[in-house]
Amino acid sequence: MSANTLALIGFLAACFLVACSGAVFRPDNWYERLAKPSWNPPNWVFAPAWTVLYILIAIAGWLVWREAGFIPALGLYAVQLVLNAAWSGIFFGMKRPDLAFAELVLLWLSILGCILLFAPVSATAAWLMAPYLAWVTFAGALNYAIWQRNPRAA
Repeated sequence: MSANTLALIGFLAACFLVACSGAVFRPDNWYERLAKPSWNPPNWVFAPAWTVLYILIAIAGWLVWREAGFIPALGLYAVQLVLNAAWSGIFFGMKRPDLAFAELVLLWLSILGCILLFAPVSATAAWLMAPYLAWVTFAGALNYAIWQRNPRAA
């Protein structure tokens, strides 16, 4: 197996590990009782959306690595993965939509930073991160709306 293939598997595995936080901290009765906006998608939408996004995120990281090796941009990439993993635990585990929103702002900024740092190395990698930024923008709006509709939940 080539180094490129092993690296791609490594990036996919890292994203899979991050995805596990969403499997551990899942919507429960607390979440079901929260007041949500009318545009809140059904719960089943999140798993397929995140599956596609994690694949795109992994490929983006791999493309940057393939072009430039382990550059500082991949340090920020690792930070956004950690922030991504932490959100489910904060929102669903701690039941703190307020803290989850603050954390999500940091996640959003780290994704934007990755896009900006990836662009000179691989335009494709930067573009592969764009749907992730769009989804996290939507998730942030949803998180904020839920927090505002449920001030006692925080």
